[in-house]
Amino acid sequence: MRWQDLRPSSNVEFGGGGGGRGLALGGGGLGLVAIAVIAMLFGVDPRVVLQGAPQQQASAVDPNRVAETPEEKFAVSILGSTDDVWGPIFQADGGTYQPPTLHMFSGQTTTQCGQGVAAMGPFYCPLDRKVYLDLSFFQELSQRFGAGGDFAQAYVIGHEVGHHVQTLTGTSEDVRRQQARVSKTQGNQLSVRLELQADCYAGVWANRANQANIASNGRPLLEPGDVEEGLAAANAIGDDTLQRQSQGRVVPDAFTHGSSEQRVRWFRRGLDAGEPGVCDSFSGRV
Repeated sequence: MRWQDLRPSSNVEFGGGGGGRGLALGGGGLGLVAIAVIAMLFGVDPRVVLQGAPQQQASAVDPNRVAETPEEKFAVSILGSTDDVWGPIFQADGGTYQPPTLHMFSGQTTTQCGQGVAAMGPFYCPLDRKVYLDLSFFQELSQRFGAGGDFAQAYVIGHEVGHHVQTLTGTSEDVRRQQARVSKTQGNQLSVRLELQADCYAGVWANRANQANIASNGRPLLEPGDVEEGLAAANAIGDDTLQRQSQGRVVPDAFTHGSSEQRVRWFRRGLDAGEPGVCDSFSGRV
């Protein structure tokens, strides 16, 4: 992935590191369930999870800090690209895109949704409209879930930005209102549709960013093997795959993010079309 071609975002902040790592990353069993099912599926509403985390003091944001490591520069560049893609899409519909802030931290951080810890993986907080990322997650994604590569990492960020898009369009709040009126199983089904749409939005971003790079630099953003990396990541974090790994059986009524097949299909849908209109996961079967 030629991410060095992308414009870095300035809407980034660093800090929030504290003592300890919060929830433990090691081991299987309940630890794996807590990490994989709750957090590493990307995009679970943190207001549900973070409020139960230990409230610990986090360090202040450093206003003078800039991206220094290759990993930080990568994340900042991917965020800048999502801004450049979603801005024109909103403008074409007569709206204005308000970019999220990327908050990079180490270990733990405070958010308006509650206390965030690295073991939860990346998440989006709709209350402060920030994407939270501890870069150590990418190593976990590669080593534990077998989904390595820069485009797999970009898919993660693209998915979280997809939740920001859903916040701006009112989709997330509409789903939460519906969930308050239905059973837990029906609420889970709505959550699956929300997550699959975010997967599709990540694909839309990748398609448009790739085309924009061709137009500006004469070469595609995506290199051979990148698409496969993204699809592998989507496949690795399907509800059925994670349930099978953690508890040895699959419980479809407990799905909150979609099966591996669904996540791959909806990510691919957006990637192939490059149009957010194809991401209506709330109509018909998913």
